[in-house]
Amino acid sequence: MPPTTLLLSLLLSSTIAAAAPPPLRPEFYSETCPEAESIVRDVLRRAMARETRSAASVMRLQFHDCLVNGCDGSLLLDDTATMVGEKSALSNVDSLRSYEVIDEAKEAVERACPGVVSCADVVIMAARDAVLLSGGPNWEVKLGRKDSLSASQEASNDIMPSPRANATYLTNLFSKFNLTIKDLVALSGSHSIGKARCFSIVFRLYNQSGSGRPDPTIEPRYREKLNKLCPLGGDEEVTGDLDATPERFDNQYYKDLVNGRGFLNSDQTLFTSPETREYVMMFSKNQTKFFRAFVEGMVKLGDLQSGLPGEIRRNCRVVNSRWPEVLLETGR
Repeated sequence: MPPTTLLLSLLLSSTIAAAAPPPLRPEFYSETCPEAESIVRDVLRRAMARETRSAASVMRLQFHDCLVNGCDGSLLLDDTATMVGEKSALSNVDSLRSYEVIDEAKEAVERACPGVVSCADVVIMAARDAVLLSGGPNWEVKLGRKDSLSASQEASNDIMPSPRANATYLTNLFSKFNLTIKDLVALSGSHSIGKARCFSIVFRLYNQSGSGRPDPTIEPRYREKLNKLCPLGGDEEVTGDLDATPERFDNQYYKDLVNGRGFLNSDQTLFTSPETREYVMMFSKNQTKFFRAFVEGMVKLGDLQSGLPGEIRRNCRVVNSRWPEVLLETGR
């Protein structure tokens, strides 16, 4: 190999190596912070005792973080004078919540193991625990992520889907992350727990696709219930249950879709679309298969990484370079 070619090859190899994301593996903190997972779980258990809905809210954070430039905790960053972050993105503002639970978990881990556990990993652990403590499956999470140095509202707006999204749009979106149709339907089962706002469904009830009529796929008695919950011109901040057992992680969500009782358009379309209906039917009949597919999907989602430089943030809301400044501002 000519010297110039060899030099170019070595430079390319070193660049790839530098850009490669850190290896993720179970028990990453077994020596540096062996109590990390139990600490996070205890914090989440207390949060759920205060408000059961915290479980669904915390679980959603993994989705909204990992789909935007990988699982790097960028979602958790507050806006600054020079950066508009992801919290104010269209799919997040007035929708995502329970950031304070992650703050509490991070503070608890920091007391035990300062500067060791990333905020990104806290989100991954907490999302798993939210499922488990709601009656869903348990699984071994891979850890070792770094926290991002910035966030992007624009990137979040470009990626995160609307409640109006249909199955075709969602399938194409997930395929960009090497997530299959089965992954899409299984991960949509995250809506087995939690609530959503009337804001997300009024168009279904009164003006589906600009027709001036309700979505015909909504089961009539369920539509009557939703009309009372979310009347035209009413308070769109009112929330409704995403399925009939909103505090228990189970396969009721899929049973509801089969019966035309999906709360969000993006949920119900999974049953009305031929490309996804097969898996909705499967999971509605077999909870074990749903749990297994959901775990596989969450692990694949957690594997998404950008490869960009990162750090272990001391506070999940700010990068370390700003932390002394924030301490002075808050007087802490």
